[in-house]
Amino acid sequence: MTQVHVHPVPAETGSGPGSLTEPYIAVLAVLAVLAAGVYLLAAHRLRRRGDAWPWPRDVAFTTGCVTVAWAVSSELPGGPFTAHMTQHLIVGMAAPLLLVLARPLTLALRSLPPGRVRQGLLATAHARPVGLLLFPPVAALVDIGGLWLLYRTGLFAAAQHQPLLHAVTHTHVLAAGLLFTFTVCQLDPVRRRWRLAVRGPALLCAGAGHAVLAKSLYAAPPPGTAFTTSDLHTGAQLMYYGGDLVEIALAVALAVQWYTITGRATARRTVKVRGVQAASAAH
Repeated sequence: MTQVHVHPVPAETGSGPGSLTEPYIAVLAVLAVLAAGVYLLAAHRLRRRGDAWPWPRDVAFTTGCVTVAWAVSSELPGGPFTAHMTQHLIVGMAAPLLLVLARPLTLALRSLPPGRVRQGLLATAHARPVGLLLFPPVAALVDIGGLWLLYRTGLFAAAQHQPLLHAVTHTHVLAAGLLFTFTVCQLDPVRRRWRLAVRGPALLCAGAGHAVLAKSLYAAPPPGTAFTTSDLHTGAQLMYYGGDLVEIALAVALAVQWYTITGRATARRTVKVRGVQAASAAH
């Protein structure tokens, strides 16, 4: 007989926490689709006036938005906890990576005409409070700390029965994932660009925190929930290995930046040396 973890408040029996029967989740899904439409329209306007904008960014942003809408509004496969973890990986990790790689802030600044809206957006990106949030250790704490709060307190169980709280947790997971991914990648213009020596360790620490949380969930479910052992273990393993894959993708993005930066520095030094040699030969 399958062993069951029994706790005072049972979790939902549906295969996915999010459902279009919950109006707040429906709003989140619709906003994701609208965001994709706005992005594609801005990219089209940019190209129509003769500016270049790589089409893979369109694909990345659209895919990220569509997967968010799908994850929060569909019945996902597996048991309740496994389905939830699939949702967590998509909304909190995979989709944010796709959205950030599309450089939406850069697109907005390039497509908006000079004026108050563009100036306000740029001022917001360069504001001190935003700069604090974009400090890699702070962004990692907001992201991973929020997950620990969700899964190791009664918040997860409470969110299963309160649609508004459920939607708020979804929104936070997405926003925190975007914040952390944006901070690690730093592809868009921000107040301060942190060196790879700061972003790399933050990514490693966040990955370690995510892995430890997954292992703790393998051993014990969130307080106040009831899941079969099989469902709990599958969901925790999905969180562990799926998180590793996304974090490896982030590490690759950092490696590409390092390679680009060192390549440019080497090219500048080569040009400088050649210029000195040419000047010496001329004399």
